[in-house]
Amino acid sequence: MSDKRDYYEVLGVSKSASESEIKKAYRKLALKYHPDKNPDDASAEAKFKEAAEAYTVLSNAEKKQRYDQFGHAGMSGGAGGFGGGMNMDDIFSQFGDIFGGTFGGGQRRGGGARATKGTNLRVKIKLTLEEISEGVKKKIKVNKLVNAEGVTFKSCSGCNGSGRVTRVTQTFLGAMQTASTCGACQGTGKVIDKRPSDSDTHGLKRQEEVIEIDIPSGVEEGMQLSVNGKGNAGPFNGIPGDLLVVIEEVEHEHLRRDGQNLHFEAFVNFADAALGASIEVPTLGGKAKIKIEPGTQSGKMLRLKGKGLPSVHNYGTGDLFVHINVWTPKTLSKEETSILEKFRLSENFTPSPDGKEKGFFQRVKDMFSN
Repeated sequence: MSDKRDYYEVLGVSKSASESEIKKAYRKLALKYHPDKNPDDASAEAKFKEAAEAYTVLSNAEKKQRYDQFGHAGMSGGAGGFGGGMNMDDIFSQFGDIFGGTFGGGQRRGGGARATKGTNLRVKIKLTLEEISEGVKKKIKVNKLVNAEGVTFKSCSGCNGSGRVTRVTQTFLGAMQTASTCGACQGTGKVIDKRPSDSDTHGLKRQEEVIEIDIPSGVEEGMQLSVNGKGNAGPFNGIPGDLLVVIEEVEHEHLRRDGQNLHFEAFVNFADAALGASIEVPTLGGKAKIKIEPGTQSGKMLRLKGKGLPSVHNYGTGDLFVHINVWTPKTLSKEETSILEKFRLSENFTPSPDGKEKGFFQRVKDMFSN
């Protein structure tokens, strides 16, 4: 299981907390553990990053919904470099407004210009149920923006590298000083000095990169994982964006998924249902033998415990439910017809449910109560 603390616990709020309550709780922690207030304190810096990571998720409606449904696995996949925490540039570039000017919010640590984050990339990965059951490493090719080799930067002359310009305006109240983001460098404090011809005005170019993704077991259709720092590079050598991985399930030839449980439709002939038999059914690990008891009725459901899919939260493994369907021949030979005609009026062949035979709705109820 993930060793991360629950995000609600980190911020000290309940799941029903409003957006303003979440922001207020984060600001309180951010000011308390801010690196400028706690210099050279590794513990405070760790708590500062932890609070920022929690706020990143809980302040975003889509991410919050995914976290409420899947927990940390929905944010990070729980392994392989997903959600590897936030660095200080990430925090100051994204949440500068939280600090309201205190400690030079929105700037890099040390008071430098603000870093610009690159855009996120989104890819879809198709997985079989077998891959979902075991977890899998996937290598994918991503066409992304990277910093071009040979690009050099220099301090912006418009703001002297600060990323902000100050203007003084004379009013009837006296001189009024205002500060705004430098338009020449977009607040980064840097401009391109030299760049190769194949790069854009930000010193970026498109390049294919092979990225290995470690996907945990138990993921579900539509679930989105985030690979930190594997998106497009940030302009002016800024912070890279993230790679968002959306899960798509490949339909299984025989098995049908329902959450952690799997279902299989097994067809048996009348003789096997009446006399009893042993049949094989497919599982994600191969095959399993099950016993058909004599007198088995069509619609009976058998349960193979632990033959389903694992929980993405490591809460256990689902089951495989085998639905028995007695196959009725569509055509009969003369001999078969003659034999069955002899049994048509037999009292033993007359349906006589004794109350133990369960109908469809009762079977469904039993399935969800187990």
